[in-house]
Amino acid sequence: MTGPEPVELIPFSPVHAAVVAGWPRSAREALLWCGERDFPVPARRVAAWRRQDGVRARLLTEGGVPVGYGELWFDGGEDAGGEVELARIIVAPDARGRGLGRALVRGLLAEALRAGRSEVFLRVHPDNRTALRCYRGAGFVPVDAASAAEWNTGQPVAYTWLRHGGAGPAG
Repeated sequence: MTGPEPVELIPFSPVHAAVVAGWPRSAREALLWCGERDFPVPARRVAAWRRQDGVRARLLTEGGVPVGYGELWFDGGEDAGGEVELARIIVAPDARGRGLGRALVRGLLAEALRAGRSEVFLRVHPDNRTALRCYRGAGFVPVDAASAAEWNTGQPVAYTWLRHGGAGPAG
């Protein structure tokens, strides 16, 4: 009998852009994931995200197979102090419902904390209940209403903003 396949969080390579771009199953899911109105999301756009200032893109693999994608957005760049936002988090459709989203979020959180960032945030579309459950299960809690209102100024929707509630990844 073999055990579960090893899960690993690795740097994202553009080689996997088409795979990740194909994970949203509908235009609505693409919008909830990354705010893109193009569906399907172009692979070249996914490949380009990692080149944005302060963005560190990661791929979650299970037994070497891509099963999740997420980004760390470093406020002020990777070398500056401050906060980090976890973003564009998605799990492959055939890998959903097995706790891999939570593993991905915990891995991203651990990387942010190793980088010296104690303030870790994320935003989620208010209709994305599955993501909200995942993030809360990984130790994220809602920010105060005043901060959420301020951060939503100029945003396309009134996102639910969450911050990590502890000093380390939730176990």
